[in-house]
This record gives sequence, structure tokens and C-alpha cells, in this order.
Amino acid sequence: MSWRIVTVTNRCKLEHRLDYLVCRGEKTVKIHLSEISVLIIETPAVAVTASLMCELTRRKIKVIFCDEKHNPCFELSPSSLRYDASGCIRKQIVWTEQNKEHVWTHIIRHKIFQQMTLLKELNHTERAQMLIDYMVQLQPGDPTNREGHAAKVYFNALFGMDFSRRDPSFVNSALDYGYSLLLSAFNREVVANGYLTNLGLNHCNEFNHFNLSCDLMEPFRPLVDREVLHLEGEVFSKEHKHILQQLLNREIVYSGKRYSVNNALSLYVKDIIAAIEGDSKNLQFYSL
Repeated sequence: MSWRIVTVTNRCKLEHRLDYLVCRGEKTVKIHLSEISVLIIETPAVAVTASLMCELTRRKIKVIFCDEKHNPCFELSPSSLRYDASGCIRKQIVWTEQNKEHVWTHIIRHKIFQQMTLLKELNHTERAQMLIDYMVQLQPGDPTNREGHAAKVYFNALFGMDFSRRDPSFVNSALDYGYSLLLSAFNREVVANGYLTNLGLNHCNEFNHFNLSCDLMEPFRPLVDREVLHLEGEVFSKEHKHILQQLLNREIVYSGKRYSVNNALSLYVKDIIAAIEGDSKNLQFYSL
């Protein structure tokens, strides 16, 4: 499977030649397209040929474009990568509320479990036990918002009692950047499987084009949190972004085997979709 996360940081022209990504700048660099899983274009001062964009789309390579501040701005998303996408979308439209609720509850349980695991590793034993209690109390569809209560306990344990996700800070900038990379990866997988990112399970904001991806990525957020904990500094820099970009290459265990995060989430999306459509036997947690 492709594995390289390629980041373009300087002015150049990107084009497609004989199955290679060719970067023509101060120097000419070639990378075989079969090696690339994600292409991040960190500056607007990059020209990209239409031929390359078509080939990147065909090969299911996620492309993330950044603004002048090097923050993700938009991504290259094909209309579909499956020949039977219209059939997939018809199934998605009639997903039953019962199945969506069942899978959403599994997703939230998985997320709280990963948060609890990280707190245990950091010796926050008492707060980890609180998250275990929330998992026990979790009801179908999470009507009592155990997810929200768990998040408050979790983030206060990680970053202090004064921490808020709404405040501008180094930590929040790093979290937002890492989450945006995860979201892009999930968008790629949802579209690759023939489904719409707009139609979610629990997320239903009419102005959010990625409701389903936001649902599916929830258990993977603690992977970003773990990376951000180890970042040092007061200003979120290009170097910090490059560290977070490598998250998708980290290894985790899924279905009893070790995969990169990038490949594990691809399997996870397939299993989740199968569960929504009635086959829940493969619902499982990942581990480190």
C-alpha cells in the first residue's frame, strides 16, 4: 500500500510524468505515485497541472491545499471513486435510525475507551475510572451526553482545569490542525467507498459538508491528542505541523494486525459502513 506523506513547502510546479509526481522548483524532484498516500501543498505559490490532479484522483491520493498561513484550506475530493456509487448513495439515504443509533453508540464507546486508555497511560487513574463509569452509563444514541461529560474530564486532565477548546492557544491550534488531517483522510475513504460525506449518523449540520466523516473519525481523535501532548513550544510552527503530518504513518493494531493509521482507518470505514447496513459482527476497537 502507498505510505508516503509528501509535503510541498516552496514555490514550484507540480506535474505528472510517466507515473511520477514531478516537482520543478530550484531542483527537480520525482516521486513515484504508487508510494504516495497523501500530498500536502503547504503554500499557495504552487502550480498544479490538471493532468496531475486527474491522476492523483484516479489513484485515490488525498490532496490537501493550505493557505498562506500553512493551515489546511481545502482538499481535492472526487465526486466518486466507485462505479456503483449511485447504488451506495441510495442505500445511504435509507439507512435505518436503529442501525445508525447502534453504530453511533459503538463509535462513542470506542472514543471514550481511547480517551480512558490515554489517561491511564498518564497515571490519571481517578479520571480514567470516571471515563470507565461513563462507558458503563452509555445508552443507545447517548441521550445523556456521556461523550460530552467524558470530554470535559479528559481535556481537563490532559491540559489543565482552565483549558477550553474555544480559546486561541498553541494546544488548540495543534489539535485543530491534527484533526483536520484526520478529517481529510476520512473524507477520502468515505468517497472511495461510494458514499456521501454530507449525510451523517449523529452530525447533521446542514452547513457541514463532512458530517459522516466527522462521525467516523471520533475514536481516532485521541491519536492526535497523544501527539500534541509531546509537542513543545508556545507558537504553533511549520515544524509542529510536519510532526503531526506523520501521524497517519504511525502504527496501530486493528483486527489483530499492525497497520499504519492511514491503512487502519481505511479498514475501519469499511467495517463501520457494513455495520450500518446490517453486518455488525466486525465492529471492533483499534489499539496501540
